[in-house]
Amino acid sequence: MNQFFTNIIENLTFVLEFVGIVAALVLVAVIAEKLIARHNNEQGRILTARKTAMIGMFSAIAGVLMIFEFPVPFAPPFYGIDASELPVLLCGFAFGPVAGILTEFIKIIIKLLLKPTSTAFVGELANFCVGCSMILPATLIYHVRKRKTTAIVGSAVGTLCMTIFGTLFNAVYLLPTFAVMFGMPLEAIIGMGTEINSNITNVFTFVAFCVAPLNLLKGSGVSLLTFLLYKPLSPILKAAYDNTGNTAKNRQTEGA
Repeated sequence: MNQFFTNIIENLTFVLEFVGIVAALVLVAVIAEKLIARHNNEQGRILTARKTAMIGMFSAIAGVLMIFEFPVPFAPPFYGIDASELPVLLCGFAFGPVAGILTEFIKIIIKLLLKPTSTAFVGELANFCVGCSMILPATLIYHVRKRKTTAIVGSAVGTLCMTIFGTLFNAVYLLPTFAVMFGMPLEAIIGMGTEINSNITNVFTFVAFCVAPLNLLKGSGVSLLTFLLYKPLSPILKAAYDNTGNTAKNRQTEGA
């Protein structure tokens, strides 16, 4: 715990940037969710006590899953894949975009409490932003009209957004920031990729051959598992959702 607060103080500027990004994404999600509710003639508050409790539960599961990161053969060892977006996407599908973004953020806090950052918060920021680039579009599309088809389309669009955004975000911001904060030349990082794949010669080929496949694999896996698990879990999830103020008519039209 002491190490957690020490890291925050040492990297205060970066943490404040992190918080600013979180606030902006929550605001976007709130506005979008209100517009969708108006479009669907739905009633009810965005957050209720029951929904907040479910967000906490899914965040705890996601935070634990984030600790178990596995390396991939096509990327340097500081890149890994985890299943932490699975409970986040399930929560977002069940309770809306705001719930998804909040779960994504609280997940990071829980992970940091369990395992302090080893990347000066760069890795945690990357996980949050890239995760939100999947969760936000996927849940927005699904909640416009809750059907299996929109769940599939939303997951596919979310995976594509995560792959594109994650690739560009790494190239333009994360890798240069990581190099500066750790005093490691960017060329040295690229060299780690070249050792794995000789086609990697610069930052753009690095993200194309390492980051893009990683995000595509993660997004596809999370989408598939969500599709398989959401239906069996829906009775539990809908029991909580039915107590958030939505009308019986709206519940009857929910098809996924």
